[in-house]
Order: sequence, then C-alpha cells, then structure tokens
Amino acid sequence: MKKLTVKEEEIMHFFWTKGALFVRELLDMYPDPKPHFNTLSTMVRTLESKGYIAHKVYGNTYQYYAVIDEDEFKNATLKNVISKYFANSYTQVVSALVKDEKLSIEELKQLISQIEKK
Repeated sequence: MKKLTVKEEEIMHFFWTKGALFVRELLDMYPDPKPHFNTLSTMVRTLESKGYIAHKVYGNTYQYYAVIDEDEFKNATLKNVISKYFANSYTQVVSALVKDEKLSIEELKQLISQIEKK
C-alpha cells in the first residue's frame, strides 16, 4: 500500500465518512480558504493512481469512491510503523506504551482479559 501525504489522507477521510463524491462536493466540504478545484482534482486523481479510490462515469464527470476502507488503511499504517520503528515487534510497542505511561497497567490487564475471552 502506497503512503499518503497529509493532504491525501485528509481527502480520504471525506470519502470514508461521506461515501462516493464528485470533486465539486468534496470541494464544498472544505472550510475557507478552499483549495483550488484543479488542485483538489489532481489530488483525487493521484489517490486513484495509488489505488485508494476509483470512479464511476456520469456523463462528462466522475464520481469517486474509496476502494480501500479506513480499517484496512489503519492496519497497514500501524504495521508499517511497527515494522519501521519497533523491529516488527508488537511486544516492543506495548512495552513502549506502558513505559511512556500511554497505557496503564489496568488497561493492559483489561486487554489481556479481552484476549483470554476470545
């Protein structure tokens, strides 16, 4: 899965929350100052070339829709971070979270309990 820029990820969130969109509809969702239509259109086409979205043709316009769902994106991104920064060790990730007090011992116990129930 190809990496996304911050702006591309922002656009994908619109597709994930709103569903299929025309570029004009996407543009209307942005607060002022809005990006230029052509800039946004180019970014959408880039997302399509990266395999994140596809389109349906309606006359002379395209309606775009996500082909990669948000959970798939999150999982791939997480796997990439774990691989790149934690030597592909999920144990190191949990250890770092506990060490930095981002995950309490009580939360860790709850996770273990949830896993054991499965």
